[in-house]
Amino acid sequence: MNNTFLNKLLDTNAGWGALALRIPVGIIFVAHGAQKLFGWFGGYGLEGTGQWMDSIGLSPGYLMALLAGGTEFLGGLALIIGLLVRPASAALAFAMLIAIFSVHFQNGLFMSDNGFEFGLALLAASVSLLFSGAGSASVDRLVTK
Repeated sequence: MNNTFLNKLLDTNAGWGALALRIPVGIIFVAHGAQKLFGWFGGYGLEGTGQWMDSIGLSPGYLMALLAGGTEFLGGLALIIGLLVRPASAALAFAMLIAIFSVHFQNGLFMSDNGFEFGLALLAASVSLLFSGAGSASVDRLVTK
């Protein structure tokens, strides 16, 4: 792989503030991914999540559950450790766009009505990290220096 491309992908000028965003957002994504993949934290696992995704038109449901859960779980881990934060953030932002428009948008903004405000906040955090990179306290920073 071209070393210049890798450096551009991992490089970050963000300071310590990115860490304050990466850790809690990463934890949230890991937990939501674990619900979908493993049934942890009150989730339904791949089978149950896949059936639900089929029921809302995201087919094949099992594959969609695997993709969504894997993106959230592995992307969240990437945010927490600060490794490949830009590609992880891009994947997570895409997952949030799908969640917002396929599940929550028709319910309005507020979470109390199963609206899109939480997904929008996670989308904004993901896009912010996509632009800023991982920041000072990250594996990405260590690799590029």
